[in-house]
Amino acid sequence: MGETIEKRLSELGIVIPAAAAPAANYVPFVRSGNLLFPSGQLPIKDGKLAVTGVLGRDLDTAAGQEAARLCAINVLAQAKAALGDLEKIRRLVKINIYVASAPNFTEQHLVGNGASDLFAKALGERGKHARVAVGMAALPLNAAVEIEAVLEVE
Repeated sequence: MGETIEKRLSELGIVIPAAAAPAANYVPFVRSGNLLFPSGQLPIKDGKLAVTGVLGRDLDTAAGQEAARLCAINVLAQAKAALGDLEKIRRLVKINIYVASAPNFTEQHLVGNGASDLFAKALGERGKHARVAVGMAALPLNAAVEIEAVLEVE
């Protein structure tokens, strides 16, 4: 058997945190058949919102990529909470990347690479996904990025 997702994450220096609890009236994830839909994940690190502000005004693309990377880690945290084992992920189907953006900011796709690259490294072939990256006027709690995902699971 090849490398596990947990081993790849460990090699990247990433420890999957406990999944964040919902901040309002919703559930952290929904499973329907073999699809898992984690609720949107913010760039939370050590239990706190780590990257806030608007890309192109308060933050540069590199900061946005780090925010997207943190969101991706939190998607994996929700998947682990839902499944008990990340090896039950068959594939990442799609991610939607929402970027708090100034009107003239046009690098949402580059911000999204922070998440896409992390998923590819952690999940290998299972991490190849479709995606959309869009600019938003604002996101909850002044988060710089929010990511939602659809995963095919066992």
